[in-house]
Amino acid sequence: MTARVLAQQESNEIFLIPNATFFVELILFLVVLFVIWHYLVPPIKRVTTERQEMVRRQIEESRQARERLERAEQAYREAMSQARAEAAKIRDQARAEAGQIRAELREQAEREVAAVRQRGEEQLERQREQIKRELGDEIDQLAVALAGRIVGESVEDYSWS
Repeated sequence: MTARVLAQQESNEIFLIPNATFFVELILFLVVLFVIWHYLVPPIKRVTTERQEMVRRQIEESRQARERLERAEQAYREAMSQARAEAAKIRDQARAEAGQIRAELREQAEREVAAVRQRGEEQLERQREQIKRELGDEIDQLAVALAGRIVGESVEDYSWS
């Protein structure tokens, strides 16, 4: 009988009709849901929003940094090309100046050589004239001495002019 009574009591309870326990559990669930929704969700949303904003800022900053890098690289390339052009210009000017200086030095050396040659020729001409005079005087003296020997008297007293 006992088993039968228990089976009958269990069959009298219908599961589809809720009892007070269900409503208490439902109210507790809704309270927990309200507490979670009211106290936990806003800080979590705020943190996720802040992180999203931080990520967005980092993405924007990296994009700006990339743009600045590209501009800096472009400026560097332009500066290098200008520096190369300036260096080529300076090198060409230096070559032109070196050629001009070389030509001036060559011209100056040629003038100095011509001046030295001219002075040398003038000195040789003066020496030649001096040697002619000295030789002429010696020849005159030798001629007088020879004439004196031939004549047998001294002819130095006579003037020849």
